[in-house]
Amino acid sequence: MIIDTHTHLYDPERPQGIPWPPKDNTLLYRQVLPPNYRAVAEPEGVTGTIVVEASVWLEDNQWILDVAENEPFIVGFVGNLDPSDPNFEAHLDRVCANPLFRGIRLGSGRIKNYSLDDFYHVAKKLADRDLEVDLLIRTPELATAADLAARIPELRIVINHIAHVPINGQTPDADWVAGIRAVAQHPNVYMKGSAFAEMAQDTPAPSEVSYYEPTLDILWDAFGEDRIIYGSNWPVCERAAPYATVQHIVSEYFKSKGEEAVEKYFWKNAKAAYKWIDRS
Repeated sequence: MIIDTHTHLYDPERPQGIPWPPKDNTLLYRQVLPPNYRAVAEPEGVTGTIVVEASVWLEDNQWILDVAENEPFIVGFVGNLDPSDPNFEAHLDRVCANPLFRGIRLGSGRIKNYSLDDFYHVAKKLADRDLEVDLLIRTPELATAADLAARIPELRIVINHIAHVPINGQTPDADWVAGIRAVAQHPNVYMKGSAFAEMAQDTPAPSEVSYYEPTLDILWDAFGEDRIIYGSNWPVCERAAPYATVQHIVSEYFKSKGEEAVEKYFWKNAKAAYKWIDRS
Protein backbone atom coordinates (compact mmCIF):
# COMPACT_ATOMS: atom_id res chain seq x y z
CA MET A 1 0.00 0.00 0.00
CA ILE A 2 1.20 3.53 -0.84
CA ILE A 3 -0.66 6.69 0.16
CA ASP A 4 0.62 9.83 -1.53
CA THR A 5 -0.13 12.63 0.92
CA HIS A 6 0.48 15.57 -1.38
CA THR A 7 -1.24 16.05 -4.72
CA HIS A 8 -3.13 18.96 -6.27
CA LEU A 9 -6.22 18.82 -8.45
CA TYR A 10 -7.66 21.56 -10.65
CA ASP A 11 -9.42 22.05 -13.98
CA PRO A 12 -8.84 25.17 -16.10
CA GLU A 13 -11.72 24.06 -18.33
CA ARG A 14 -14.29 24.89 -15.63
CA PRO A 15 -16.55 27.85 -16.49
CA GLN A 16 -15.04 29.85 -13.62
CA GLY A 17 -11.48 28.84 -14.50
CA ILE A 18 -8.81 28.52 -11.82
CA PRO A 19 -6.76 31.01 -9.76
CA TRP A 20 -3.58 28.96 -10.15
CA PRO A 21 -1.48 28.04 -12.08
CA PRO A 22 -1.35 30.95 -14.55
CA LYS A 23 -2.10 30.38 -18.21
CA ASP A 24 1.49 31.07 -19.20
CA ASN A 25 2.72 28.06 -17.20
CA THR A 26 2.82 25.65 -20.09
CA LEU A 27 3.66 22.64 -17.92
CA LEU A 28 1.08 22.99 -15.17
CA TYR A 29 -1.80 24.84 -16.84
CA ARG A 30 -3.75 21.77 -17.93
CA GLN A 31 -6.53 19.56 -16.67
CA VAL A 32 -5.30 17.82 -13.51
CA LEU A 33 -7.97 15.43 -12.28
CA PRO A 34 -8.00 11.95 -10.67
CA PRO A 35 -7.68 10.01 -13.95
CA ASN A 36 -4.62 12.09 -14.87
CA TYR A 37 -3.02 11.37 -11.51
CA ARG A 38 -3.86 7.69 -11.49
CA ALA A 39 -2.24 7.30 -14.89
CA VAL A 40 1.17 8.18 -13.44
CA ALA A 41 0.70 6.93 -9.86
CA GLU A 42 -0.89 3.51 -10.18
CA PRO A 43 2.02 2.07 -12.21
CA GLU A 44 4.22 2.99 -9.22
CA GLY A 45 2.00 1.09 -6.79
CA VAL A 46 0.11 4.06 -5.33
CA THR A 47 -3.24 3.05 -3.84
CA GLY A 48 -4.62 6.39 -2.65
CA THR A 49 -3.91 10.09 -2.23
CA ILE A 50 -4.55 13.05 0.02
CA VAL A 51 -5.28 16.17 -2.01
CA VAL A 52 -3.85 19.40 -0.64
CA GLU A 53 -5.14 22.99 -1.00
CA ALA A 54 -7.51 23.23 -3.91
CA SER A 55 -7.06 26.98 -4.42
CA VAL A 56 -7.46 30.27 -2.56
CA TRP A 57 -11.15 30.32 -3.50
CA LEU A 58 -13.32 29.26 -0.58
CA GLU A 59 -15.79 27.25 -2.64
CA ASP A 60 -13.02 25.22 -4.24
CA ASN A 61 -12.79 23.35 -0.97
CA GLN A 62 -16.25 22.03 -1.73
CA TRP A 63 -15.28 21.45 -5.36
CA ILE A 64 -12.54 19.05 -4.28
CA LEU A 65 -14.90 17.26 -1.89
CA ASP A 66 -17.41 16.91 -4.72
CA VAL A 67 -14.73 15.46 -7.02
CA ALA A 68 -13.74 13.04 -4.25
CA GLU A 69 -17.29 11.83 -3.65
CA ASN A 70 -17.15 9.35 -6.51
CA GLU A 71 -13.39 8.85 -6.51
CA PRO A 72 -12.35 6.39 -3.77
CA PHE A 73 -8.70 6.90 -4.72
CA ILE A 74 -8.94 10.18 -2.76
CA VAL A 75 -8.69 9.23 0.92
CA GLY A 76 -8.38 12.72 2.38
CA PHE A 77 -8.31 16.43 1.67
CA VAL A 78 -6.30 19.24 3.28
CA GLY A 79 -8.14 22.44 2.48
CA ASN A 80 -7.40 26.12 2.17
CA LEU A 81 -9.37 28.34 4.55
CA ASP A 82 -8.40 31.87 5.54
CA PRO A 83 -8.14 32.05 9.36
CA SER A 84 -8.47 35.85 9.22
CA ASP A 85 -11.96 35.52 7.73
CA PRO A 86 -14.55 36.44 10.41
CA ASN A 87 -16.52 33.37 9.30
CA PHE A 88 -13.52 31.01 9.48
CA GLU A 89 -15.02 28.78 12.15
CA ALA A 90 -18.34 28.47 10.34
CA HIS A 91 -16.56 27.60 7.09
CA LEU A 92 -14.42 25.07 8.94
CA ASP A 93 -17.46 23.38 10.46
CA ARG A 94 -19.18 23.20 7.07
CA VAL A 95 -16.35 21.44 5.30
CA CYS A 96 -15.20 19.23 8.15
CA ALA A 97 -18.67 17.71 8.30
CA ASN A 98 -17.30 15.64 5.41
CA PRO A 99 -14.98 13.00 6.93
CA LEU A 100 -12.58 13.34 3.99
CA PHE A 101 -11.68 16.84 5.19
CA ARG A 102 -8.60 16.25 7.33
CA GLY A 103 -7.21 19.74 8.03
CA ILE A 104 -5.94 22.96 6.47
CA ARG A 105 -2.65 24.22 5.15
CA LEU A 106 -1.03 27.45 6.31
CA GLY A 107 1.85 29.08 4.47
CA SER A 108 4.80 31.15 5.60
CA GLY A 109 3.07 34.42 4.67
CA ARG A 110 0.15 33.88 7.01
CA ILE A 111 2.33 32.58 9.80
CA LYS A 112 4.58 35.64 9.65
CA ASN A 113 1.51 37.88 9.98
CA TYR A 114 0.22 36.11 13.10
CA SER A 115 1.31 36.50 16.66
CA LEU A 116 1.88 33.17 18.34
CA ASP A 117 -1.34 33.76 20.30
CA ASP A 118 -3.30 34.26 17.05
CA PHE A 119 -1.69 31.17 15.59
CA TYR A 120 -2.54 29.26 18.76
CA HIS A 121 -6.25 30.16 18.60
CA VAL A 122 -6.52 29.06 14.97
CA ALA A 123 -4.67 25.81 15.61
CA LYS A 124 -6.71 25.07 18.72
CA LYS A 125 -9.88 25.14 16.61
CA LEU A 126 -8.34 22.44 14.43
CA ALA A 127 -7.20 20.32 17.35
CA ASP A 128 -10.62 20.54 18.98
CA ARG A 129 -12.10 18.99 15.81
CA ASP A 130 -9.40 16.31 15.58
CA LEU A 131 -8.03 17.95 12.43
CA GLU A 132 -4.38 18.51 11.54
CA VAL A 133 -2.46 21.45 10.09
CA ASP A 134 -0.04 21.33 7.17
CA LEU A 135 2.66 24.00 7.41
CA LEU A 136 4.19 25.26 4.17
CA ILE A 137 7.20 26.88 5.79
CA ARG A 138 10.92 27.53 5.48
CA THR A 139 13.80 27.43 7.95
CA PRO A 140 12.93 30.69 9.81
CA GLU A 141 9.43 29.43 10.69
CA LEU A 142 10.58 26.10 12.17
CA ALA A 143 10.96 27.74 15.58
CA THR A 144 7.35 28.95 15.45
CA ALA A 145 6.21 25.44 14.53
CA ALA A 146 8.11 24.06 17.53
CA ASP A 147 6.49 26.62 19.84
CA LEU A 148 3.03 25.75 18.51
CA ALA A 149 3.67 22.03 18.92
CA ALA A 150 4.64 22.59 22.54
CA ARG A 151 1.56 24.70 23.27
CA ILE A 152 -0.93 22.30 21.64
CA PRO A 153 0.47 18.78 21.99
CA GLU A 154 -2.85 17.30 20.80
CA LEU A 155 -2.51 19.07 17.41
CA ARG A 156 -0.99 17.00 14.62
CA ILE A 157 1.40 19.17 12.59
CA VAL A 158 2.75 18.15 9.19
CA ILE A 159 5.65 20.21 7.83
CA ASN A 160 5.52 20.32 4.04
CA HIS A 161 8.34 19.85 1.54
CA ILE A 162 11.19 19.37 4.05
CA ALA A 163 10.86 23.08 4.92
CA HIS A 164 12.28 23.97 1.50
CA VAL A 165 15.94 23.32 2.26
CA PRO A 166 18.21 23.54 -0.82
CA ILE A 167 19.81 20.18 -1.67
CA ASN A 168 23.23 19.94 -3.33
CA GLY A 169 24.47 16.51 -2.32
CA GLN A 170 26.31 17.89 0.73
CA THR A 171 25.39 18.45 4.39
CA PRO A 172 22.38 20.80 4.38
CA ASP A 173 22.22 24.31 5.81
CA ALA A 174 23.17 24.43 9.51
CA ASP A 175 20.22 26.63 10.51
CA TRP A 176 17.84 24.21 8.85
CA VAL A 177 19.47 21.27 10.65
CA ALA A 178 19.09 23.04 14.01
CA GLY A 179 15.47 23.93 13.26
CA ILE A 180 14.64 20.38 12.21
CA ARG A 181 16.17 18.93 15.36
CA ALA A 182 14.27 21.41 17.53
CA VAL A 183 10.85 20.84 15.97
CA ALA A 184 11.33 17.06 15.86
CA GLN A 185 11.56 16.97 19.65
CA HIS A 186 7.77 17.28 19.70
CA PRO A 187 6.06 13.93 19.00
CA ASN A 188 3.03 15.60 17.41
CA VAL A 189 5.13 16.95 14.50
CA TYR A 190 5.51 14.98 11.27
CA MET A 191 7.74 15.69 8.27
CA LYS A 192 6.42 15.28 4.76
CA GLY A 193 9.23 13.72 2.74
CA SER A 194 8.34 15.63 -0.41
CA ALA A 195 9.91 18.06 -2.89
CA PHE A 196 13.37 16.50 -2.81
CA ALA A 197 13.71 16.79 -6.59
CA GLU A 198 12.35 20.34 -6.56
CA MET A 199 14.90 21.37 -3.93
CA ALA A 200 17.82 19.93 -5.94
CA GLN A 201 20.25 22.66 -6.94
CA ASP A 202 21.40 20.72 -10.01
CA THR A 203 19.42 20.59 -13.24
CA PRO A 204 18.05 18.16 -14.14
CA ALA A 205 17.45 16.89 -10.64
CA PRO A 206 19.68 13.87 -10.02
CA SER A 207 17.91 10.52 -9.68
CA GLU A 208 20.63 8.92 -7.52
CA VAL A 209 19.58 8.57 -3.88
CA SER A 210 23.16 9.35 -2.77
CA TYR A 211 22.64 12.98 -3.83
CA TYR A 212 19.76 13.36 -1.36
CA GLU A 213 21.14 11.09 1.35
CA PRO A 214 22.77 13.78 3.54
CA THR A 215 19.41 15.55 3.81
CA LEU A 216 17.45 12.34 4.30
CA ASP A 217 19.87 11.25 7.02
CA ILE A 218 19.17 14.43 9.02
CA LEU A 219 15.42 13.82 8.75
CA TRP A 220 15.77 10.16 9.69
CA ASP A 221 17.94 10.93 12.70
CA ALA A 222 15.52 13.66 13.87
CA PHE A 223 12.10 12.14 13.20
CA GLY A 224 12.87 8.43 13.12
CA GLU A 225 10.81 5.84 11.30
CA ASP A 226 7.46 6.87 12.79
CA ARG A 227 7.09 10.51 11.71
CA ILE A 228 8.21 10.87 8.08
CA ILE A 229 5.51 10.49 5.42
CA TYR A 230 5.43 10.25 1.65
CA GLY A 231 4.20 13.05 -0.60
CA SER A 232 4.93 13.57 -4.28
CA ASN A 233 3.76 17.16 -4.79
CA TRP A 234 2.28 16.10 -8.13
CA PRO A 235 1.91 17.69 -10.64
CA VAL A 236 4.29 20.43 -9.40
CA CYS A 237 7.05 17.84 -8.99
CA GLU A 238 7.10 17.41 -12.76
CA ARG A 239 8.96 20.71 -13.01
CA ALA A 240 11.95 18.84 -11.59
CA ALA A 241 11.47 15.15 -12.41
CA PRO A 242 8.92 12.56 -13.57
CA TYR A 243 6.65 11.03 -10.95
CA ALA A 244 8.48 7.69 -11.11
CA THR A 245 11.81 9.38 -10.33
CA VAL A 246 10.34 11.34 -7.43
CA GLN A 247 9.11 8.12 -5.85
CA HIS A 248 12.28 6.18 -6.69
CA ILE A 249 14.48 8.60 -4.75
CA VAL A 250 12.69 8.06 -1.45
CA SER A 251 11.81 4.42 -2.06
CA GLU A 252 15.45 3.45 -2.42
CA TYR A 253 16.39 5.31 0.75
CA PHE A 254 13.70 3.78 2.96
CA LYS A 255 14.28 0.29 1.57
CA SER A 256 17.75 0.56 3.07
CA LYS A 257 16.10 1.04 6.48
CA GLY A 258 14.07 -2.14 6.29
CA GLU A 259 10.60 -3.36 5.31
CA GLU A 260 8.85 -1.87 8.35
CA ALA A 261 10.35 1.57 7.64
CA VAL A 262 9.05 1.38 4.05
CA GLU A 263 5.52 0.57 5.21
CA LYS A 264 5.57 3.33 7.79
CA TYR A 265 6.87 5.91 5.34
CA PHE A 266 4.49 5.03 2.54
CA TRP A 267 1.23 4.68 4.49
CA LYS A 268 1.27 3.89 8.21
CA ASN A 269 2.69 7.23 9.33
CA ALA A 270 0.23 9.04 7.07
CA LYS A 271 -2.60 7.23 8.83
CA ALA A 272 -1.33 8.52 12.17
CA ALA A 273 -0.84 12.08 10.93
CA TYR A 274 -3.99 12.53 8.86
CA LYS A 275 -6.33 9.76 10.02
CA TRP A 276 -7.20 9.32 6.35
CA ILE A 277 -10.33 7.39 5.37
CA ASP A 278 -10.08 3.84 4.07
CA ARG A 279 -12.49 3.77 1.11
CA SER A 280 -11.57 0.40 -0.36
